[in-house]
Amino acid sequence: MASGRYTRARLALATDNGPHTHMKWQFLKRFEDEIQELERELTKELPKEIQRAREHGDLSENAEYQAAKERQRYLHARIGMLKKRVGEISLMNFDKLPHGKAAFGSTVHLREDSGEMVVYQLVMPEDADPVKGWISTASPIGRAILGKEAGDAIKVPTPNGTRGFEIVKLITVHDA
Repeated sequence: MASGRYTRARLALATDNGPHTHMKWQFLKRFEDEIQELERELTKELPKEIQRAREHGDLSENAEYQAAKERQRYLHARIGMLKKRVGEISLMNFDKLPHGKAAFGSTVHLREDSGEMVVYQLVMPEDADPVKGWISTASPIGRAILGKEAGDAIKVPTPNGTRGFEIVKLITVHDA
């Protein structure tokens, strides 16, 4: 992490002695690491690409230049969104998340109607990665899981029909 950056987030963590400080730190670190990598690309690599593309002449028909400028716009937007999320998470009071019910940060073990077992962790939309088992609280399955307890059955409408699950095991941020 760059020195002096994200002061509000660090202050919130420094003054937060609650039991969930470590989990909050993990979420914040993930976002801050990505911000640092994107800022490095934005300030070190991309200017060189743009300069190389400019040397090719007419910018209006220069695909390399257009692609680099588009990447620059994307990086600015992504960094801004991640910084906003860091601020939101740093202010989040994990103690107010429900006990015994699925919420942000929960790990949920599900049995599909077919008998197949799947495990998901409920995360922010920007952090979602189905390959890692991280699903967004805003996804159809994530929304269906929120507020549910172990033993509950859920139905999730999907483009291929409704999928049914039973919550076999629930680990909340309070249990971790």
